[in-house]
Amino acid sequence: MSNDATVETGDVPITGAVVERVARGVDPTPSAIVDALRCLDPELLGRHAAFERTADYVTVEGTRAYRIDRDEWTAMLDEFDFDPSMAAAVRLVHTEQARLLFATAVGADDRFGPDEAGVVIGIDTAEQY
Repeated sequence: MSNDATVETGDVPITGAVVERVARGVDPTPSAIVDALRCLDPELLGRHAAFERTADYVTVEGTRAYRIDRDEWTAMLDEFDFDPSMAAAVRLVHTEQARLLFATAVGADDRFGPDEAGVVIGIDTAEQY
């Protein structure tokens, strides 16, 4: 994805600008957050179908954003060895990107409740699974 950010996210469907914005308020560095996103991305691709059946979602330019229960997000991250600050940063980055995608989608409600989090998956890749 092309943007004015200095951090490159590669194939992960999160913009560098979002990573940098979130990184200003958390302990992990932008590059460390990107590394964690790259680690998490294949797992999210594998859960694509489950999210689609159970979560509210929008699709914008080949990327799908899901609104899921925050406890489900926490349980999923518990499967990884992220420290608490990294787990929070990854959740915040995904939720921020999801909010932006919901705001872009026509007729979608971009307000997330306090018990909700966002998940962003590149659907072109997910559809291959």
